[in-house]
Amino acid sequence: MSGAGARVGVGTRFQYDGETVEVVEMAATTAGNEVVLKDGRGRLLRLALKELLFSDRAVIVPDGPGPSGDDAEQIASVILGQLTEDDRAKVLERAAHVREILTGYRSGNEEFTRVGEPRPEYAADMPLEERYAAKAAELGVGHRSVSRWVAEFRAGGEAGLARKQSVTGKARAKVDERWVEIALEVMVEHTTESKPSRTLVIDRTRARVIARFGADIVPQPSRASAFRVLEALEAKHPLFRLSTKRNRDIADRPEGVYGKLRPTRPGEYVLMDSTRLDVFAFDPFTLQWVQAELSVGMDWYTRCITGIRLTPVSTKAVDVSAVLYQSFRPRPASPDWPRAAVWPEHGIPRTVLVDVTAVEGPGLATPPMVPETLVVDHGKVYVSEHLTSVCRRMGIAIQPARLRTGRDKGPVERFFRTLREGLLQALPGYKGPDIHSRGENPEDDAFFFLDELEAIIREWTASVYHCRPHASLVDPGLPGLRMSPAKMFEHGMARAGYIEVPRDPNLAFEFLQTKWRTIQHYGVEIDRRRYSGPGLRECGDIKSPYDAPVKNGWPFQVDPDDITRIYFRDLDRRWHTLNWEHAPSGSMPMSEDALVFARKLAASKYRFPDDRLAMADLLERWNLGLGTTIAERRMVLRLSREQAAIELPQTETEAVITLPSVRKALGQDPEQGEQTEPIEIAEMGDDDEADLEDLADDDDFYADALEDV
Repeated sequence: MSGAGARVGVGTRFQYDGETVEVVEMAATTAGNEVVLKDGRGRLLRLALKELLFSDRAVIVPDGPGPSGDDAEQIASVILGQLTEDDRAKVLERAAHVREILTGYRSGNEEFTRVGEPRPEYAADMPLEERYAAKAAELGVGHRSVSRWVAEFRAGGEAGLARKQSVTGKARAKVDERWVEIALEVMVEHTTESKPSRTLVIDRTRARVIARFGADIVPQPSRASAFRVLEALEAKHPLFRLSTKRNRDIADRPEGVYGKLRPTRPGEYVLMDSTRLDVFAFDPFTLQWVQAELSVGMDWYTRCITGIRLTPVSTKAVDVSAVLYQSFRPRPASPDWPRAAVWPEHGIPRTVLVDVTAVEGPGLATPPMVPETLVVDHGKVYVSEHLTSVCRRMGIAIQPARLRTGRDKGPVERFFRTLREGLLQALPGYKGPDIHSRGENPEDDAFFFLDELEAIIREWTASVYHCRPHASLVDPGLPGLRMSPAKMFEHGMARAGYIEVPRDPNLAFEFLQTKWRTIQHYGVEIDRRRYSGPGLRECGDIKSPYDAPVKNGWPFQVDPDDITRIYFRDLDRRWHTLNWEHAPSGSMPMSEDALVFARKLAASKYRFPDDRLAMADLLERWNLGLGTTIAERRMVLRLSREQAAIELPQTETEAVITLPSVRKALGQDPEQGEQTEPIEIAEMGDDDEADLEDLADDDDFYADALEDV
C-alpha cells in the first residue's frame, strides 16, 4: 500500500462534522455502496460511501504515518523549481547513482540498460552495504553520505535529493519583533509625507522604542541589521524605493479581493474624465499660449469615444454636459475623413445592415447611444447639480469612482496615455508629461489654435484609435482575436441584440439651465435682460400651470455663454427662441460673464449706465485691438471657439451665426461676405453666480492660462 493511500473498511475511523466515528458495516445496495458509522455514544448513522469519501464534512483518520497536505515540506515542483541549471544537473546525476545502487542500472530499469550494466559491484546478488561502500569509493564520499542519499531518494525521489531551499527567501536579521513593529509603524506614518531617509526612520524607531518600552529593554540592532530590516519591510510598505506618489497609491490599495465592473454590452457603462493636455495651444486673440483641458466620454465595453470637448484652461459643468450630449447627438463627420472612420447617420455599423442604400449620407463622428451608467470622479463639474439633474431626468445612473483611485476609470486613463504617445508628442508645442520631460523652448513651436487642436484630436480618434486593434478588446470564446473599438461595437450589438438610442432630438434643451420668470407685456426679464419672441404673448394671457418658485412663473432655458437668446416651450410642447432686446448688431453670442464685466466697466465710467451703454462700450474696447485685462482675455477666449458646446436643434428663428473677429484672427478679410462653411460660435458655459462676481478680479483662476511659460 502506498503512503498516500488509506484502507477503508470495517474499523476505519473518520472525523465527521467534527466528531470521531468508526465504520462498523459496509454494504452494496441498488443506490450504491453504503457504510454504517458508529460514534462514541453508540449511535449509528448510515451514509453513502461517496458522501464519506468526497464530502468536506468527513476527514479520514490515518492509521499510520504518511504524507499529508498540511505537511511543512514543500511539494516536489516547488523544490525543483528553485534549482539552478547546475544544481538540477547535480541532482539528476546523484539520482542516477542512487538508482544504480538500488537496481544496478543508472536508469533504474533493465529495459534501458547502458553499456556495461550492471557492473559487478552493483549486481542484485551483492549485499546492499557492499554496494554502498562501492559507490562511496567510486565518488570519493563517505559511507554515511551515500546512505543518506538513498534514504532521501526513497522518501522523495529527485526532489528529496535537492538542496533544501528556504520558503521565505532571505532570512530576516535576528531583530526583536517589537523593534520591527515600531519600524513599520514609523514607515506607515510617512505615507503622506515627503520621502524620508532610512537613517531618519531608524533614529525615530530607536527613540520611540526607548520611549515606549524603556531603555535597555528592547535590544537595539546594529546599523547594518536595521538597514536589512527596512529592506525587508519595503516589500510590505514601500517607502524608499518608489516615488512618493506611487507609494501613496500602493498604500491606498484595498485590502480585500480586487474586483471591477464588467460591462456586457455597449452603453452599459460610460466613463467620463478630464485631463490637462501635454501640448500648448494658441489663442488667436491674445496671441499667447494657453493650456487646454480635454474632456471625453468613453463606452467601457467597446472603448469607443462617444464625446470630445477641448476647453481653455479648465472644464466647466456645461462642457461635461456637452460631452454627454454628444452621446445623444453625435457630431457630423468631416467630409475628408476615410470611410472606415465615419459612422452611418443612424449609428448602426454598415456590416449589420442588409440594405446598403441606407448608409448613404455625410455620416457621424461617433456612434449614438444613451448611456445607462456614468462612471465619473468627484470633480466639481462631474457632481454638479446641473449634470446630476440632467442624468436623473434622462434615467442615467451616476457611479462615482473611489477617491484617488484612478484605476476605477482605467480605460479612459489609458486613452489619455495613448493620445499622448500616439498623437500629441508628434505635434508642435508638445511639452511632455512633466517638467522633467519638457524641451528647452516648446512654446516656440506652438501654433495650433484651440479649434484646430480639437479637430485634429477628433480626426485621430475616428480614423486611428477607433480602427486600431486593442489588446484589451477580446472575445472570451476567441482569445487570440484582437478587435478594434469599431469592431467591438459590432460585436456588442450582435451579442446584446439592441442598443439604446435617444428618442427625441429636443432633449438638447434638457442640458440648459432653467430660469423661472413671469411673462410681462414687454416679454421676459432675466437678470435685467428683456427677451421677447413668438409664442410668448399667448402664454402671457393665461395663468401658469407650474408650481413655480415665483408666482405665475414659467420655465425658460438659458445658456450662460449665449445670453442673446433663451428658449421657451409653450403649452403645446413646442419650442420657441426668444431674443434679447440689446443683442449686438452683428448677432455675436454674448456670455453672462461678458455682460457682468461690461456692467462693471460701465459703472466705473458713467454715473447712470445701462446695458445698452455697457455693451457698446465693451464692444468698442474689443474693436480697438487685443484685450488688456485677464477678464477680457477670458471672454474672447471663450468666444473664439469654432464649435458650439451643445448643438441645439433648429427652431423657427434660429440661424447660423458668424463672427467677423474670428475671420480676422484667421487672416481673412472681415469685410467679405458670408463663407461657404460659416463658423459656428461657442454656445457653452455653466458657471455659478459666485464665480461671475469674481470675474474682474486679478487673481481669477483663469489667470494662469496666459502666464509666460
